[in-house]
Amino acid sequence: MPKARRASRPAGRTGNERRSTKAARDLPAATDRAGHANSHGNQAHGGGLAGTAVPYFWPLALRLELAQKHLDTLSKNLAFSETVHRTQIHRPAPVWSTRNNVRLDLHTLMLRDFSRGAEGAFTLVVAPYAGHNSTIADFRKGQSLVETLLDHGLARLCVTDWKSATEATKGYDIDNYLAELNVCVDDLGAPVNLVGLCQGGWLSAMYATRFPEKVRTLVLAGAPIDTEAGEGPVKDYADRLPAAFYDRLVKLGGGILKGEFMLAGFKSMHPEQHYAAKFRDLYRNIGDPGHRRRFEEFERWYEYTLDLPGTWYLQVITQLFKENRLAKGEFVGLGRRLNLANIKDPVYLLAGEDDGVTPRE
Repeated sequence: MPKARRASRPAGRTGNERRSTKAARDLPAATDRAGHANSHGNQAHGGGLAGTAVPYFWPLALRLELAQKHLDTLSKNLAFSETVHRTQIHRPAPVWSTRNNVRLDLHTLMLRDFSRGAEGAFTLVVAPYAGHNSTIADFRKGQSLVETLLDHGLARLCVTDWKSATEATKGYDIDNYLAELNVCVDDLGAPVNLVGLCQGGWLSAMYATRFPEKVRTLVLAGAPIDTEAGEGPVKDYADRLPAAFYDRLVKLGGGILKGEFMLAGFKSMHPEQHYAAKFRDLYRNIGDPGHRRRFEEFERWYEYTLDLPGTWYLQVITQLFKENRLAKGEFVGLGRRLNLANIKDPVYLLAGEDDGVTPRE
């Protein structure tokens, strides 16, 4: 009789086994419910085990989670390294955002024409010439002086695209730049609206003083004119460091002030930002396409440098920043002493509240 009873049972289907089989069939639903119910508790341990309510699967889930984190970290590190290499080592040249053509190709500059019409006086933007590319005037779509001026009705517009110094131009001085700026104005047809940005501002002021009849209006944005006014890092460097220091920089470049030296000087004004903070921010936000794009756009302009003629550079340091000759009416440009009182056209001055290069004073 005991044998008959054993034979009558379904093979392999004890009560415990039937319950186990049913639990296995219900595992996905139970896991989902448990995962949903315990998601907050699991997130407290890293979030990777949410939805894994059965302890048997925890070691496998943990291994998968660690592997995924490793891959995510590796991907993040590769993206960071690639971005840093491209912007800090490879350093591609900046590009103009707005369509243009080269109107003149001179020794010191190319004159880029952005005009969209043939009516009205030309506006000539004199870009900064301080070791960086002139594309700062047309930085990117939505953040471009060129785009803004065109959109507000100035249909005839040109910008100076300064060239890097060479062996042939390393002896050029301020007169060479004034003369070629005069060639540009004559080609466009005087009088022009002259817009000087930063270091292009004092050159524009000189030009308006030397040729007042050729300037219709004068705009100076962040332009150092009276270099004894206000306080800032650039003024401090000019006052504190002897002329021999700047002479040495030019000699190290073989008669040229290397753009790399100029860039190092700018970075020394805010070293923590340029050597540490910006890279920390990039790493933290490497997964944000917008942050990465903005970083690359700025660094492409900032890290790409132009060399400056040694003669021009030493003249700027000594006669403008150390001796303040322009503001005092003592600077001689193209054979004449320049007096700012000669400027008779309308003038608009724009100053930045926190400008380390040109204090608002």
